[in-house]
Amino acid sequence: MTTSTDKGLRALATAARIAGRTLASADTARKNDFLFALADSLEARTDEIVAANKRDITAAGTDGLGDHIVDRLRLDAGRIAKIASDVRHVASLDDPVGERIESFTRPNGLKIERVRVPLGVIGVIYESRPNVTIDIAALCLKAGNSVVLRGGREAINSNTMLAQIARDALASSGLPVDAIQFIESTDHAVVDEMLKARGLIDLLIPRGGEALINRVREDARVPAITGGIGVCHTYIDRSADLEKAVAIVVNAKTQRPSVCNALDTLLVHEGVAPTYLPPIARQLADRGVELRCDGRSLAILEPALGSAMLRAAGDDDYGQEFLALVASVKVVDSIDDAFEHIERFGSGHSEAIVAEDEAVSERFLSTVDAAAVFSNASTYFHDGGEFGLGAEVAISTDRLHARGPLGLREITTYKWVVRGDGQVRS
Repeated sequence: MTTSTDKGLRALATAARIAGRTLASADTARKNDFLFALADSLEARTDEIVAANKRDITAAGTDGLGDHIVDRLRLDAGRIAKIASDVRHVASLDDPVGERIESFTRPNGLKIERVRVPLGVIGVIYESRPNVTIDIAALCLKAGNSVVLRGGREAINSNTMLAQIARDALASSGLPVDAIQFIESTDHAVVDEMLKARGLIDLLIPRGGEALINRVREDARVPAITGGIGVCHTYIDRSADLEKAVAIVVNAKTQRPSVCNALDTLLVHEGVAPTYLPPIARQLADRGVELRCDGRSLAILEPALGSAMLRAAGDDDYGQEFLALVASVKVVDSIDDAFEHIERFGSGHSEAIVAEDEAVSERFLSTVDAAAVFSNASTYFHDGGEFGLGAEVAISTDRLHARGPLGLREITTYKWVVRGDGQVRS
């Protein structure tokens, strides 16, 4: 496999751009052949992938990486089967390339169309999660984009294996292998190169922690879509159904606490806090969640639960993406109080309300500013696969040009196509 160490980023990106010329005009059937071949290979080579992943897991333990990183890093047969299923789902989706967005004829007879086309070369810098290698390769190729991938040191063995499987699938389907470039070097200097690769990379997408996201925001000379930092709130309104509230909060916090759409802060209306907080907190505590509580919630919960899983919230416990079995709790006076808290501490990722009062729920959905807002549903649903997009390149908390899960259409652009019959402009 070609690596940045062998040829340098310029050569890699140039090869990807050349491959993109063929890929941009590839028909849907050929791209789907690649996706089906990729899914089949993932399943057939599961043992190889797991073996490579175990080397990364072992190294992560030696390096003392946190539990949330190890959880994101881990691949097993079940997770690989899910990745393969997502790839097949991408194959089932409509191909966005060539879609006629609009068309019209001008009074002078010019026929004008706006047509969806690939973005070009997409560069992705990511950490921890090796499934990203396949998710991004599948989506980018289906949308006609070539891709340059730079994963983190902690997943180097897994990513190298997965990228090679993806390149093999390109070869077997007759598409240019260089459409997928994987940088095996873990030297941080490569990231600096990618940030400055204007003219080589058309769009840069970071997936990782706050340090990486902020670095790209501040230093990139390449157009970039950033996001993925999830400080996610669930607000329990006074009209909420308790059974729904318990189920939603427990799912959002504990189903997979290491992901960016997991609940970080629970807000509860004062009118139901004395009744609702103890059963919700008990279910969380039973699953090992430590609760960091404001004064009012702590006064309610200590008599009911004791102090084993409770502690007083500090200044940094609100606005914190925990990525672990930890959540902050606050009693609020009203929905407006909840709005103020979310606006101050939220990251614009995923916010939810539990309420039976439809007017209150709709007010929350229209007022709260986030990439995705939920009524009576868990924030854990904020995911490209769950939204029917097959997978996602990332979740954007930006406003331009895309927001939320980046699926096929979000990684395309458009061009104007004009057909005339000798017209000249006076």
